[in-house]
Amino acid sequence: MINLQFLLTALVVVVAPGTGVIYTLAVGLGRGRAASVFAALGCTLGIVPHLTAAALGLAALLHTSALLFQIVKFAGVAYLLYLAWQAMKSGGALALSREAGSEPGWRIALRGILINLLNPKLSLFFLALLPPFLSGNPATVTAEMSVLGAVFMALTFAVFALYGAFAAAARDLLLSSDRAMRWLSRSFAAIFVALAGRLAIERT
Repeated sequence: MINLQFLLTALVVVVAPGTGVIYTLAVGLGRGRAASVFAALGCTLGIVPHLTAAALGLAALLHTSALLFQIVKFAGVAYLLYLAWQAMKSGGALALSREAGSEPGWRIALRGILINLLNPKLSLFFLALLPPFLSGNPATVTAEMSVLGAVFMALTFAVFALYGAFAAAARDLLLSSDRAMRWLSRSFAAIFVALAGRLAIERT
């Protein structure tokens, strides 16, 4: 069921920088390795509803309903702009500082969940990605998509955790400079704004 072609395809998709990667890097730089693991976990869990929708055929419904698509899309845009503000705001959840305040892991994970949950394109993405790797047996299609989705999620968590570990390792070096902190905060904010803009122009 799981072949090398699927693993390579999934790995390329996961490694490519996206909103989840940017969020995990920001958390790793701002709060350290442990926090970045929660960020990676949240981003991974955030794709579960989309995988489920694809497996059950509900993704097609989302993308044939213009109103539903627009509601989810603009909720996602608003949330990305909120993250940009949190990156720029002094003491914000994504602000970079030498003395990062403590924050419950579940809250860090929740932001990661919302990032992917509010991206309506993910369900269509999985609806396109998974079927080519199925056996073609209608009796096992749901089980096969579930297994492929689980593998994709495992890769997502592993790769994102590595990104977070890398960011946490660079934390002490980069945060020793006030100028570097300001530049990084502004850069993350700009990236989230750009991602919000890209999501805003997406169509069904």
